[in-house]
Amino acid sequence: MKSGFVNIFGKPNAGKSTLLNALVGEKLAIVSSKVQTTRHRIKAFLTKPGDYQIVFSDTPGILDPKYKLHERMMRNVKNAVEDADLALLLADSTADPEQNIGAFKKIQINVPCILVLNKIDKLSNKKIEALASQYQQSLPCKKVVAVSALNKLNLDELLSSIIDLLPEGEPFYNEDDLSDLPSKFFVSELVREKIYELFGDEIPYQTAVVVNEFREKTTLTKIQADIIVQRESQKAILLGKDGSMIKRLGSIARTDIEHFLQRKIFLELFIKVRPKWRDSDIHLKEYGY
Repeated sequence: MKSGFVNIFGKPNAGKSTLLNALVGEKLAIVSSKVQTTRHRIKAFLTKPGDYQIVFSDTPGILDPKYKLHERMMRNVKNAVEDADLALLLADSTADPEQNIGAFKKIQINVPCILVLNKIDKLSNKKIEALASQYQQSLPCKKVVAVSALNKLNLDELLSSIIDLLPEGEPFYNEDDLSDLPSKFFVSELVREKIYELFGDEIPYQTAVVVNEFREKTTLTKIQADIIVQRESQKAILLGKDGSMIKRLGSIARTDIEHFLQRKIFLELFIKVRPKWRDSDIHLKEYGY
C-alpha cells in the first residue's frame, strides 16, 4: 500500500484546480479563467483500496503579497511545501518558463517533485520537448510530464508517475472520503465561482462568501450566505437593477450546489459592505482565512 501527500504548486492561472478536479474525477476546486481564484488549500483524496491513497492539495497561486489576504494565501502555500511527500510543479506551457522557474525556486521545494507541463494542446511536440529540457536543466525534478488538464490528456501517465514516487504507508482517510473539508466550505466556493463568472475583473477579487446557515431538512437543505464586498458601489453592481444580478447569481449557484450536494436546496444570499476587509486580521479570521 502506498499513501502520501501530493501537493500542487504553480503561478496563478496555471490550471492547478482544473488538474485537481481531473485527477480525482470530481469538481472539488472552483475554476475560473481569472487569476488568484484559489485562496484556500483544498485537499482531495484519490483512493484505490489496497493499492494507494493520494491526498492531493490544490494551493493558491505563487505571488508577491499585496494584502494580508495574499499573505494568508502564501502561508497556505508554505504549509503545503512543508508537509508534502511529493510536489507537482505545474507550469503553464504557454507562459514564460523563466518566470515559472523563478516562482518554483522561491518556495524552496525540498521533496521529490514532478514538473507538469500544462496546456500542451496549444503547442507542437518540438516545442514541448524543448520546454521539458529547459525545465529539467533548471529544476531538480524526478520527471517531466506534459498534460492538458482541461482536455484530460496524459493524465494516466502523470498518475502512474505519482504512484511510483509515493512512499509506502497506510491510508490517512477512509476510502469513501473525498475531502476533509465540510460541505458548507464547498458551497461558499461555488457561490464565489459564480461571482467570478458573472462580474468583471475588480469585483471578484474584493469579494468573500461566508455561509452562516447550512441546515439539512427532510426535503431540502436551507443555506444562507453573505457576500462580502469593500464598497457600496460594489454592492450596487452585485445587486443589479431591481435585484436582477443577485437573483441570477443565486439561480446559477443553486444549480451547481444542488448537483454537488445531490439534493434540493433553498439558497438565500445577502450582501454586506466591509471596507478594506482584505487587510483586516479580524475580518480575515471571521471569513475563514
